Parts: sequence; structure tokens; C-alpha cells
Amino acid sequence: MNIYIGNIPRTTDEQTVRSLFEEYGEVSEVKLLKDQYSGELRGFGFITMDSQEEAEKAIEGINSTELDGRTLVVNKARPRGERSGNRQGQGGGGGYRNSRSW
Repeated sequence: MNIYIGNIPRTTDEQTVRSLFEEYGEVSEVKLLKDQYSGELRGFGFITMDSQEEAEKAIEGINSTELDGRTLVVNKARPRGERSGNRQGQGGGGGYRNSRSW
């Protein structure tokens, strides 16, 4: 099961997060997202646990607990298309077009 973890302190590393979840079962992957320019943590990531039962216990046990002074948000990760606040289909600027027809 894929688990979302948010509000992670920027000073945390993958091993700390792995250890936190391993108290509930086997962790197959930890992925903390980093800013592509600064390399700093973006404050969220994903954990993969093969056992759904262990994953659900981890969510229940870790959600709303503190890590380095920050309250963690932990829940079952949703596929990209199911996220709230999805901006698909909403126009957007940012595209400068330098094309003219004369």
C-alpha cells in the first residue's frame, strides 16, 4: 500500500522516516520529495508497505504524532487523478508565445 506523509520537518531524512514506519511492519520504499533547485525537502513524501494490514496500522499509529516539533499528516495515498484541488482543465498562464502572423 502506498502511504502519503505530510508536514515532514525539512531536517528529517529517509532513514528517520523508515524507522518510524518499520515499527509497524516491513517498509519496501521511502520517497521524500525534494525541491529540484535547492535540494531541500518539500515537506512530504510517500512510503510503500507491502502488507495492507501493517500499512493501515502505521497510518493509524503515526497520523497526528509529532516529529521534530511538527504534527505529521499520514493517510492512504490517492492516485494522481483523485486528488482534491486538481487543476486539470483550468486554464493557466505562463506560456509566452512569440509568434506573429504578418
